[in-house]
Amino acid sequence: MTGGHPGALSPAEEEFRGQVRALLAEERVRALAAGIAAYPPGTEATHLPVHRWLGERGWLAPNWPHEYGGAGLGAAEAAIVTEEMTLAGIPDDVHVLSIDIVGRFLLEVGTEEQKKRHLPALAAGEEIATVLFTEPDAGSDLSGLRTTARRDGDGWRLYGQKIYNMKSQYGEVALCAARTTESPVAMHGITLFLLPLRSPGVHVEPVATLCNDRFNLVVIDGVRLTEADVLGEVDNGWALMNDLLQLERTGVDFHAKARRLLDLVAERAAATGRLADPAYALPLAALDARLRAGHAMAWQQVRNLGAGRPDPVGSAMAKWYATEQIRPVLDLALEVCGLEAVLTAWDGAAPDGGVLEAGLRMGPSHRLASGTSEVMLTLIATNGLGLL
Repeated sequence: MTGGHPGALSPAEEEFRGQVRALLAEERVRALAAGIAAYPPGTEATHLPVHRWLGERGWLAPNWPHEYGGAGLGAAEAAIVTEEMTLAGIPDDVHVLSIDIVGRFLLEVGTEEQKKRHLPALAAGEEIATVLFTEPDAGSDLSGLRTTARRDGDGWRLYGQKIYNMKSQYGEVALCAARTTESPVAMHGITLFLLPLRSPGVHVEPVATLCNDRFNLVVIDGVRLTEADVLGEVDNGWALMNDLLQLERTGVDFHAKARRLLDLVAERAAATGRLADPAYALPLAALDARLRAGHAMAWQQVRNLGAGRPDPVGSAMAKWYATEQIRPVLDLALEVCGLEAVLTAWDGAAPDGGVLEAGLRMGPSHRLASGTSEVMLTLIATNGLGLL
């Protein structure tokens, strides 16, 4: 790292960013991104060729070891890939689910057989993994989950429902949390399983939302799993989720989404002459400063991860701050762009391929994903400030 800003990159990191940016600027990638923006309602991206193009270079999971399909690099390079993909308009759901969450869990607590079975395909962009945590009556409070894993000889039978899950209709495997032991302590008795999604007994149904990509209800009806499908120790799933999901939060991805939107608003303001008007220029400058602060907060967490010193409270602060900037950015988009901002990607007159309209629909979800703003504030208040 150079300079005092945590986001200041070393020469090697700058070179890596330039290489990733050059790949994502290729015509084949730009054509892909433009096509995704124009998908008709009800359709979505699945296995994106750009994931495979990144995977060919070990860049889809650059911080993974070479033996598992990575490039043997660090947390900074992983953050750079996340930032550049988002800024280039490449959907990040598959990357977040497969690499940042399921891949991280496998790297940290998976057996060697589990790692070899899944990680190379995930890092190559050839396999999709997803997450089955949230349930109809257990959202942010995962201790309330009701999916059960009942003993069946030397294995288990899984029964339950998961909701608001993405990519299960395409995924090969899911990281699934189920209760293996009843206990008066709600956090005890939860186990993580690697659930093959193509198994008999897995039923995937769409759930209507405002988002472009589909959410699902997943019904698990008696799927049999064995010891080889257990990730980590039996009954220790709560501790794993609590520890490893915190590492998912740096705020880098949410900051990049806000930055992309603000840059588009600034470009529209410049094109229409409104950038010369203080009524628009001053709010733009203020939001730019806030996003720069959010970038520094997020990259401080990246540096902490790279140094082996994860900071759960700092990560919660960075995630909360980054997601809270989405709303004022979108409010300003409406001020600058007017009614054009609500034209969808399926309208030929939509500016910037309908990105702003999609942001207006999906912006509120940023305050929910990866832990709600309320959960982040509670974590900060309890673990950070000792207030509760």
